[in-house]
Amino acid sequence: MIVIKIGGSVVDGLHSSAVADIKSIAEKYKLVIVHGGGKEVTSTATKLGKEQKFIMSPGGVRSRYTDKETAEIYTMVMSGKLNKTIVQMLLRQHINAVGIAGIDGCILKAERKKKLVIINEKGRKMIIEGGYTGKITSVDPGLVNDLVHSGYVPVISPIALSEEFDLLNVDGDRAAAYVAGGIKADKVIFVTDVNGLILNGELVSSMTLDKAKATLPKIGSGMDKKVLACIEAIEMGVKEAIITSGHVENPLSTAIDHRNCTVIVAH
Repeated sequence: MIVIKIGGSVVDGLHSSAVADIKSIAEKYKLVIVHGGGKEVTSTATKLGKEQKFIMSPGGVRSRYTDKETAEIYTMVMSGKLNKTIVQMLLRQHINAVGIAGIDGCILKAERKKKLVIINEKGRKMIIEGGYTGKITSVDPGLVNDLVHSGYVPVISPIALSEEFDLLNVDGDRAAAYVAGGIKADKVIFVTDVNGLILNGELVSSMTLDKAKATLPKIGSGMDKKVLACIEAIEMGVKEAIITSGHVENPLSTAIDHRNCTVIVAH
């Protein structure tokens, strides 16, 4: 079984061969797709007159601050517009896709972050209310497995459910890692806009888990989340975590063949 993570903005920039490539992979493997779409959320929120606020963690990770209204817009865009656009794209290629959210069947449970430590504009640490952002705590693979074994390709939006039944914004890469771990996937492939992890101007073709952990502090913002998600997936028993570009011809087949991408394995 393979989990594929695609970003909402990557969908528009995918190579013209990508969807046909997904179809050919779906004929050989059981597939699950997890998607992001932060840029589309920002665009829609702006059109609705809701200004988006971004915060910086002490570790240098930039993320969206999700208040109640933003959580509603996030859910609407992720589980509505984007999710169904991806399902439509796959159905056109006769891929039997079905769109669901991470809350459906309690697939993704998360702990609501009550407080957040951030770095303010003056470079000082401060504590703010956590809003509706979650840290994934558990995965229930039942619904995903049922859909896969019934011949469907589930397309999952990264909305998680809190213990208090709030809808929470969770990171799409981390969601893909947890879904992959939960369903005991063989591979998780993170499709992005670059070939993989670039260090000192060179593409890193392969890394062990220990090497990835040691390298993580040296990785720039954006790619660090993907490498962290790879680490989490491997630690949950996924055999391979791959970072690859969606802009190359047959991006999934290329990644599975370990060509022009970054592959992270346990040992």
